[in-house]
Amino acid sequence: QVLLLESGGGSVQAGGSLRLSCTASGFTSSRPKFMAWFRQAPGKKREGVAELFDLTNHTNYVDSVKGRFTISQQNAENTVTVYLQMNSLTPEDTAMYYCAASMNWVVRALWSSEYENWGQGTQVTVSS
Repeated sequence: QVLLLESGGGSVQAGGSLRLSCTASGFTSSRPKFMAWFRQAPGKKREGVAELFDLTNHTNYVDSVKGRFTISQQNAENTVTVYLQMNSLTPEDTAMYYCAASMNWVVRALWSSEYENWGQGTQVTVSS
């Protein structure tokens, strides 16, 4: 069982920046193969925002955040911390942001069903 603990959410004005952090722990033999950030706004489906493949550091982003958000990862002996740097935020970025981890190969990029481990979420609110 992988435990994911998120932090870094908050309120910011449009054009501002936030950095989300998520620390994964509880894995034994190997690190998660994929780490990702998803978000869900009220009344909307959960959406994949950014994804990182541990082996190559290859990343995927949803089109709406390309050029504004950056996902990165820092590995320690028994933990992995994944970051989401969010710049040029707009009110459309307002949502609950969730960290996710997959110990398996992800076939469909940024699909929530590919991920079996989830954090509790951290709220991001962007005001105009």
